[in-house]
Formats: sequence, structure tokens, C-alpha cells
Amino acid sequence: MTTSPARRGRPPKGESRLSREAIVHATLQVIDADGIGAVSMRAVGRVLGVDAKSLYHHVDGKDGLLDAVAENLLGGITLPPPTGDLRTYLRGIADAFRDRALAHPEAAALVLTRQLDSLDGLAPVDAVLTALHAAGCPAAESVHLLRALLATLIGTLLREVNAGPAYGTTDHPGIARRQAVLEGSTLPAVARAAPHLARFDAAAEYAFTVDLALDALAARLSRD
Repeated sequence: MTTSPARRGRPPKGESRLSREAIVHATLQVIDADGIGAVSMRAVGRVLGVDAKSLYHHVDGKDGLLDAVAENLLGGITLPPPTGDLRTYLRGIADAFRDRALAHPEAAALVLTRQLDSLDGLAPVDAVLTALHAAGCPAAESVHLLRALLATLIGTLLREVNAGPAYGTTDHPGIARRQAVLEGSTLPAVARAAPHLARFDAAAEYAFTVDLALDALAARLSRD
């Protein structure tokens, strides 16, 4: 029985250029094209033109890929300077996250599902918890509020990028067609709201949702 000699010389084409950053970028390409469910070591390896096994030198399997993407999204946020005003500061963080997430909206949900350990990934979490602590919020309550705000923010972002014409549209002919359908329904409340249901302004909906969440947070803190 013979054994293959140890591989020497240069690594296969492509592997010498591998880095965690390149792997994250390739994983985002897979997610942008086909969604989170399409992520695998093989799929990312194909994008990079390398054997999937070579990725294990940089990430720990599929979970490592998804963790790295989530950390990239959070770590890439440019946090606003503290303002001393909780509402303004949290709104600034939300806006910064939106700007970052809209570049790869299909990946945004990973922030809710991955348990991050890196300092970059945890920095926005620390910023929100620090601001809530300064406002007198206990640690356990701060965590609940953080998770609620994050779920609300990601939900409105996913709606922003995935809402189809039936949800509402921005072009005038489309609005007119949708409004006519809604006004012709047999549902009186829907007919009354038809001019508004037929329209969908993503930025306005985002602003309304974040304002509503921050109103709820302020009310909660004032009650305590």
C-alpha cells in the first residue's frame, strides 16, 4: 500500500488569497443571490474558486460563516457619538444599522439568530446597553428592550426590501390600480383606508416604526 506524498510548493490557485474578509464577502454574495438557506461551505468555495475544505482554516463550518457575516454587519456600523439624549442616540444607532443592513438586507436577520463573541460584533450591543443603563434602566430590563428594539428594526427592514406591489407601491399608476381594487372590496374599513393602503413609502414606514418603538421605550422607562 502506498501513500500520497505530502503536498509541497504553492497552494492551489485561489487558496493563497483566502482570508476571513474574502470569505465573508463571498458568503454575502451567496446570501444576496439566494438567501441564508443557500449558504454552505461548498457554495462559498465555488464563489471563491477554491475547495470547500480550505475554508476551515478560517471559519468553523457553516455556523462560522453565518457568525462571521453577522459580526461583519454589526462591526461595520458607524456608531454615533453619545448625545446625552437617549431617544436621539438610539435613533442614531438604528439609522446607522439600517444604512449598513440595506446593503445586504437578506443577511440582516442573522443578527437576531447568531450568538456573537467578537468585540466588533458586540460593540453596538454595548452602546445600547450603556445608554439604557445611563437612563436608569436595570440590566435585565435593558436586555429585553434591546431585543425588542432589534426585532422591530429588523422586521421593518425586511418589510422595506421585500414588500411586493400588493402591499403598497410608489408609482402613481400602481397606486391608482391598487386603490381601485381596495375601494371595490366589500370591507368598509379597507375601502376607507384604500388611499393609504395603496401607497408604500419605505423610508416613511421605517421612520414611523422606529418612532413608535422609541415612544414605547420612553413610556416604559417613565413608568418604572
